[in-house]
Amino acid sequence: MKSTSRLNWLGGYAFEAELQDHKFIIDLAESEGGQDLGPRPKSLLLPALATCSAVGVIGILNKMRITGYKLDIDVDAETADTHPKVYTIINLSYNFTGENLDGNKLKKAVSVSEERYCSVYTMLSKTAAINSVITINGEKFI
Repeated sequence: MKSTSRLNWLGGYAFEAELQDHKFIIDLAESEGGQDLGPRPKSLLLPALATCSAVGVIGILNKMRITGYKLDIDVDAETADTHPKVYTIINLSYNFTGENLDGNKLKKAVSVSEERYCSVYTMLSKTAAINSVITINGEKFI
């Protein structure tokens, strides 16, 4: 399957990206010479990683017939000091809330999603150490 995107330069360091019939602005921070009209290019990888993994987790939990939960994912990253300034460490925090959640099943869903189904995880893990934590109703499980 082929993926495509179109990028239109708006001037300065701002671009309008078109991806899957959606348009959005990408720009640099003012401190980098941009106008801060949208997120930075590299930063878009973080929600892509969280979403990719979440889709797998939700699909696996659906197959396990686990329902009645809420999932939020926090992600942060550390960047190399020298160019190219790739992410070197990425931290994912899977925050589940709900009644009677089985931590071992949640852990399995996260693990299988990351290791088998999330292509963004696989790509980013080539340059960054990715650490995952699961919390259930505010309590750290792993």
